[in-house]
Amino acid sequence: MRLPLTSWLDTALDKALLPGYSAIGPALRRRWWADDPDPQALVGRHVVVTGASSGLGRAAALGIARLGATVHLVGRDAERLRSSAELIRRDVPDADLLPEVCDVSDLDAVRAYAADLRRRVPVLHAIVHDAGVMPPHRTETAQGHELALATHVIGPLLLTEELRGCLAAASSPRVVVVSSGGMYSAPLDDSIGGDVEYERGAYEGIRAYARTKRIQVTMTELLAGRYAGDGITVHSMHPGWADTPGVTESMPRFAKVLGPVLRSPEQGADTIVWLTASPAATASTGQFWCDRSPRATYYLPGQADDPAVRRSVWAYVCRAAGVDNVPA
Repeated sequence: MRLPLTSWLDTALDKALLPGYSAIGPALRRRWWADDPDPQALVGRHVVVTGASSGLGRAAALGIARLGATVHLVGRDAERLRSSAELIRRDVPDADLLPEVCDVSDLDAVRAYAADLRRRVPVLHAIVHDAGVMPPHRTETAQGHELALATHVIGPLLLTEELRGCLAAASSPRVVVVSSGGMYSAPLDDSIGGDVEYERGAYEGIRAYARTKRIQVTMTELLAGRYAGDGITVHSMHPGWADTPGVTESMPRFAKVLGPVLRSPEQGADTIVWLTASPAATASTGQFWCDRSPRATYYLPGQADDPAVRRSVWAYVCRAAGVDNVPA
């Protein structure tokens, strides 16, 4: 249990952004944050990690492999996945890693992958949704959806629904959605609700990223209610500012200026691993986390999703994924 002083400091770090989101955050917070998972916590369990070819996905897979899980490394490129597995085995020589190709933005590929995985792995402990993109121009997928929306929201929703039965068959199953602190800049309002596919106005990759990261957080809350009867815990999180290809390639100026204080991929992925493995993570569901602690989903107190927009966006992504829109 945190003391009032550490709770105040933790909140102050979060609101100050630079100390909270940079490597300073975990350096200070580890003095009071929740205990590490048991080193054998995931032995005998299967965990799917999307976006596992590099960055946070690879770092999360590494941390999960250290805890004994069989990790399904999911990505678009077979060679990059094999390379990622080789790098992980340098730290965990006996890691049980299965590189598996699936483009999460392609809904047909998601259905095919999920059908194959269900045959091979009837009991699944967790899915970590980390696949991410920040396209410079508006791009559509094979099914006609804007690429960031398909990668961050529609594809993950479909994959989770397709594997719901496998998760429900496990003990203490989890879904972890890797969002971003950038979602604070994109409230769920009419600008999103009336244009979910970002078809209006000038397209900006950073804006598309933030919009879909906000939708991820809302989706997490709704899925938590949807899956409560199955005993599936659903959480989202943000990793802070981490030194990953997604940051250095998509936001080079940002990475250059903040390079000295960026988190390592392992620091950014710490909460992903913790949410996947710690029993304490199942004490609640539907929350937004950073550095092993729940965070507010809006920067200022009293702010919230527009209820009508929340309903319309959820209905849209359910239709796009071919999922029944069952009220949470």
